[in-house]
Amino acid sequence: MLMIDFQTDPDQYRHWRVEYQDAVAWLTMDVDEDGGLFDGYKLKLNSYDLGVDIELADIVQRMRFEHPEVAVVVMQSGKDRVFCAGANIRMLGGASHSHKVNFCKFTNETRNTYEAAEADSQQKYIAAIKGSCAGGGYELALACNYLILTNDSSSAVALPEVPLLAVLPGTGGLTRVTDKRNVRRDRADIFCSLEEGVRGDRAKQWKLVDEVVPNAKFDQVVAARAAGFAGEIDKPAGLSGIALQPLQREFQSDGSINYSSLEVAVNREEGTATVTLHGPAEDCPESLDALIALGDQMYFLRLARELDDAILHLRANEADVGLLIFKTSGDLTRLLAHEAQLFANDGHWLVNEVLMYWKRLLKRIDVTSRSMVAIVEHGSCFGGLLAELLFAVDRSYMMDGEFDDDDRTEATITLTPANFGITPMGNGLTRLQTRFIGDDQAVEAAGQAVHEKLNAESADALGLITFALDDIDWEDEIRMFVEERASFSPDAMTGMEANLRFAGPETMETRIFGRLTAWQNWIFNRPNAVGENGALLRYGTGKRGEFSKERV
Repeated sequence: MLMIDFQTDPDQYRHWRVEYQDAVAWLTMDVDEDGGLFDGYKLKLNSYDLGVDIELADIVQRMRFEHPEVAVVVMQSGKDRVFCAGANIRMLGGASHSHKVNFCKFTNETRNTYEAAEADSQQKYIAAIKGSCAGGGYELALACNYLILTNDSSSAVALPEVPLLAVLPGTGGLTRVTDKRNVRRDRADIFCSLEEGVRGDRAKQWKLVDEVVPNAKFDQVVAARAAGFAGEIDKPAGLSGIALQPLQREFQSDGSINYSSLEVAVNREEGTATVTLHGPAEDCPESLDALIALGDQMYFLRLARELDDAILHLRANEADVGLLIFKTSGDLTRLLAHEAQLFANDGHWLVNEVLMYWKRLLKRIDVTSRSMVAIVEHGSCFGGLLAELLFAVDRSYMMDGEFDDDDRTEATITLTPANFGITPMGNGLTRLQTRFIGDDQAVEAAGQAVHEKLNAESADALGLITFALDDIDWEDEIRMFVEERASFSPDAMTGMEANLRFAGPETMETRIFGRLTAWQNWIFNRPNAVGENGALLRYGTGKRGEFSKERV
């Protein structure tokens, strides 16, 4: 089976190109028809597969770190009469169920990343729509902050998945139409039932786009809007980015991976992957200048990039690994010194980008459809940003007291300001607020313990861990948990975890992922979509899908 690699760089791009003009970046989608990730389909009409989106995710990430001077990004097509035809139907029709769902999840995360770029990084995205903009193509545009549509006979926006394919717009299309664009429900019902979509003035009247421009003036207006928005964004002059170098990774035959700051040990027989994050080996730099000089090798940026890659790899390439076990090791005091230096300089653009990256990374972990547990052993360094993992997982186990033949430093947990607002979940709450939903006093009590090194008894009293176990019970309890988790249905576990992890208020983001986990996951299993006579497999044959009329 082909291993999917989420690492790429500009020299390898086949589907996108970027031109930088001072504060404006021109991002052009020009998909190579023959550049599909798998055999068996051509990426016609600027349609995309996971490989196209891996490149886009890389571009969006590099825009933040390598080009901080950019205030406006214009997303446009490099092909005539088509903006983007959306996800490639032949690819979806031939893909496994797990690949379909993982593909939708990754594309959602990529859309969310550039959608938040204006708030997080002062980078505003404009969709310059010329030609057909359908399905996932319109979802690419929907995630932009401003949509401009040319007014001609071939340009329209559409979400035709329901009538054409018997599936849903899988990258948040329905949710963004109502929750972000505030399209009236009855108009949204019409829009999502029209194969041909909506064009011209009606698209603006229905709030599907922000502006409609005559074709003859389109390029001029797009350039003017980009310059105008760039002028409104107050960025410091002379910003210079850092280069994101290729990650150093060693893949083992058993699926394990060694990175510079973490390791992943895969046990396929047990269905587990143990992800051990190592604290920094060196003391934190003495000054901000020395920190910035490290570039992509500063500890928290390097760790984030490596952990991000590891999570994506496990999702896509280790489908039978059902339990992720998070551990840490290292000097907690040194780790917290590195973090404190970040927070002391969070006004610097690069430090801000590192913190915003951790926000995105932790959200990716939140929505990963694996059971997750944290093991707090002696010698661990669960503090600050790394302590967020304790509140992202489903359960946590912590060593309590001395263990025979274990001379490591006693297991402790330390909370910092990082646990109280900088990396919220998709529901808009911190992980502690979500953990203690409806119990503000518990959150306040945790806040009173900031910067304290909490042993198992103290952490348990504050509700920060699930179990504190002594030397007698430790191995048996962990073993029984792993065995029990492996015995449950993965389907039931995914459904349970997706429900329990997101307590509290609904947001556009939680609805997007909730609907993906439940509705799209279910629809991708139904014969109306993926059966031999289903719409997805019959697309392009001239035959309509045959549907069971039973409502379930």
